[in-house]
Amino acid sequence: MSDHVLNRPVWSAFGGRQADVAIRRGGALRTHPDFGLFAGSADNSPSALADLGALVADHGDVGLVELFDPPSVPGTRVVSRAVCLQMTADTVAPAWTADFEILDLGDPDAAEMLALATLTKPGPFFSRTHQLGSFVGVRVDGRLAAMAGERMRPEGYTEASGVCVHPDYRGRGYAARLLREVTARILARGEKAFLHSYADNATAIGLYESLGYRGRREVVFTILTAGGSPNAEP
Repeated sequence: MSDHVLNRPVWSAFGGRQADVAIRRGGALRTHPDFGLFAGSADNSPSALADLGALVADHGDVGLVELFDPPSVPGTRVVSRAVCLQMTADTVAPAWTADFEILDLGDPDAAEMLALATLTKPGPFFSRTHQLGSFVGVRVDGRLAAMAGERMRPEGYTEASGVCVHPDYRGRGYAARLLREVTARILARGEKAFLHSYADNATAIGLYESLGYRGRREVVFTILTAGGSPNAEP
């Protein structure tokens, strides 16, 4: 299990299939700030951690997704720390009839997607996050009401992410149906799907389980910013 690509999804994804959207410095990398804040280091050697600290200084806050709390990263401090449940799916619940149309989203929808994510906060979402994978959505009277899509893509896996619904349109089944669609498309490509949920969000976890996801293990999501004592709590 120690070498599984999902144990270090950021490093596995952006050091591999998605290296084109990463900024690399020695033994560390991070996504370009237009795409996200995820980062990782090759190992916990002093040189790799120094490289990670330099990326924070040069390009802004980063988010680490690791099995354990990170060691001290020179020139950074912890902004937040959260335990997340990583879940995977190799099957998905059968599709059900919905009274709304599922639409493919892309660059023409980027401003609305960013606005919806900024309002609902499904996770880190920036001006080009939607380009990390395919996204689908629902429009009501022309307005983007809900969306879901893909983010990290380690070898053999794709992460379902960005699931959000505008407060005016909640309770209509949009989130479940969109996530089911995203998951089905991932599986149809011959990959496995995975996602992350805050470990204390029982409602979300229950939804994911109903669609076919199962808990794999807990991971720690840590956001670092420049300045202060290394990894000192705010």
